[in-house]
Amino acid sequence: MLCARRLGGLGAGLRVRWVSTSWSPVGAAFNVQPQGRRVDLFGERRGLFGVPELSAPEGFRVAQEKALRKTEQLVGRVCSAPPGPQTVLIFDELSDSLCRVADLADFVKIAHPEAAFRDAAEEACRSIGAMVETLNTNVELYQSLQKLLADKKLVDSLDPETRRVAELFMFDFEISGIHLDREKRKRAVDLNVKILDLSSAFLMGTHFPSKIEKHLLPEHIWHHFELAGGHVLVDGLRAEAPDDLVREAAYKIFLYPNAGQLKCLEELLSNRDLLAKLVGYSTYSHRALQGTMAKNPETVMQFLEKLSDKLSERTIKDFEMIRGMKMKLNPQNSELMPWDPPYYSGVIRAERYNSEPSLYCPFFSLGACMEGLNILFNRLFGISLYVEQPAKGEVWCEDVRKLAVVHESEGLLGYIYCDFFQRADKPHQDCHFTIRGGRLREDGGYQLPVVVLMLNLPHSSKNLPTLLTPGMMENLFHEMGHAMHSMLGRTRYQHVTGTRCPTDFAEVPSILMEYFANDYRVVHQFARHYQTGQSLPRNMVSRLCESKKVCAAADMQLQVFYAALDQIYHGKHPLRSSTTDILRDTQEKFYGLPYVPNTAWQLRFSHLVGYGAKYYSYLVSRAVASMVWRECFLRDPFNRAAGERYRREMLAHGGGKEPLLMVQGMLQKCPSIDDFVNALVSDLDMD
Repeated sequence: MLCARRLGGLGAGLRVRWVSTSWSPVGAAFNVQPQGRRVDLFGERRGLFGVPELSAPEGFRVAQEKALRKTEQLVGRVCSAPPGPQTVLIFDELSDSLCRVADLADFVKIAHPEAAFRDAAEEACRSIGAMVETLNTNVELYQSLQKLLADKKLVDSLDPETRRVAELFMFDFEISGIHLDREKRKRAVDLNVKILDLSSAFLMGTHFPSKIEKHLLPEHIWHHFELAGGHVLVDGLRAEAPDDLVREAAYKIFLYPNAGQLKCLEELLSNRDLLAKLVGYSTYSHRALQGTMAKNPETVMQFLEKLSDKLSERTIKDFEMIRGMKMKLNPQNSELMPWDPPYYSGVIRAERYNSEPSLYCPFFSLGACMEGLNILFNRLFGISLYVEQPAKGEVWCEDVRKLAVVHESEGLLGYIYCDFFQRADKPHQDCHFTIRGGRLREDGGYQLPVVVLMLNLPHSSKNLPTLLTPGMMENLFHEMGHAMHSMLGRTRYQHVTGTRCPTDFAEVPSILMEYFANDYRVVHQFARHYQTGQSLPRNMVSRLCESKKVCAAADMQLQVFYAALDQIYHGKHPLRSSTTDILRDTQEKFYGLPYVPNTAWQLRFSHLVGYGAKYYSYLVSRAVASMVWRECFLRDPFNRAAGERYRREMLAHGGGKEPLLMVQGMLQKCPSIDDFVNALVSDLDMD
């Protein structure tokens, strides 16, 4: 529990180094180095996230066995109970008992610095995953839910959230093939297992470096890559490298087709299609889009084609501008190639707007940015962030900060663990993890949500706090948008808590936060020089925002291409041609820059695993966020009434309400495809 005397405190072992800016407690806490915890020989070791069993790696086995025993009891209860609202409550408790181990283990297996903890968490994930597969094919369990949903009188008596959650549980059964005969059901399970294995193998292959014999490359560019004996290793596209030859070499080598990876992708797409057809869908995309805002692939493609048409002229102008800069800097080789836009658009931005990130960093200390978030959330929602000292063993690294999220009248809403700093073997992506979902307990109390935000920021030093680039600051706001979705949701059921909602809605709260991060009225509240306390000048914020519009149409066009490719790969099978031929044709239709022979970008498209058939979600979520920003916050980004409405209409429901109904409630209209397209395109205009 949160101890009242800790509220507003910095926590033991922290001391403020930069006092000229008069940081609030939450700002100060993030602008200091952790000094290490005092040795406490007699204090109780609570375990990771306060879970007693997890004070040692072996505790994962204890936790998973406890969860599996509880699962058996709950399955017995739900199968013997008469159908009714209680059926859904027990299903949700069942889901919660498994998720509380699986979600925590999912995080620990990739983020814990100790191998023993990672291995134990990996084993727990496998064990819980096997139990989920068993439950998804448990006919008696399925029938207990089916009895409820088949009784129209009972269904009509359910409140909308309970009915939706019941239908979502039924959907989980059906996509696992529960309604099939025994033989087909086994086939569905086998396909699911195979898809998981192929997904894991493909994901690993997307990051695997390519190698080429040294003598095939000019010696003067070797130092841009890792050398291994007689080979050069290429582990990425080097998109920002000033040397055209370095970018070209990286592109052609890193994207060179790999036969094993190609076979893996083909098998993954083929098995997804087989599973979709087996459980009653015409394509995998139709299966994946059930319950989303888009609803079906036809709507997605209509949206992408309309957006592509609307972007066309702007994209051509962007490419002409990029080509002009390339011609200016490299007149001997002025043809625009796919490896050019990121670098040359950056040159244009720097030349026109002098928006070099290092100019901004002194104003964006981590403490200042956290203070900005605290101010924003307080004004919009009436909530405050307080640093709380974790117990011994509660966090996995001493620089992890624990935040209590407290509402002015509702009290404690939940906890955010901030794992913000770089360390060896830590994944390089910025992420939000649900550790425990919120739900209404049987005793009437509320199970508070717990989340982790993981970033990769530089450490502070004796003389310097952690300073963020504008991009890092925006990413922090983005991820905190996910955290607020988790904190401010108050769903009855854990199954639909916070970010457990359709993918094309899940990114709306996080992308909306980017609009706040780019508004001078918000930035002015916190962006102060870490030494002098001087505010970030308004013209610098304006230049930064305007620079982001440079070549933004070409960037969006690239996203349209990726989303269209994803839809085609997960559409009608067998595919009309090879995945590489489809890549070439789709690139020519939806992007405009030429396909480079003997490359296979699709083999590095890691989002095909986590976002299979749903990559379009980023664009749709951005469109919704844009509409919400313009309609509700553009006039006043601190409008409390708009903040409360936003919480009530969108954040509070998690996945417990149809996403389009939430958007409609917020905007007071049901947006059309044209509305989505127009919102995205209007964002490209200079303010």
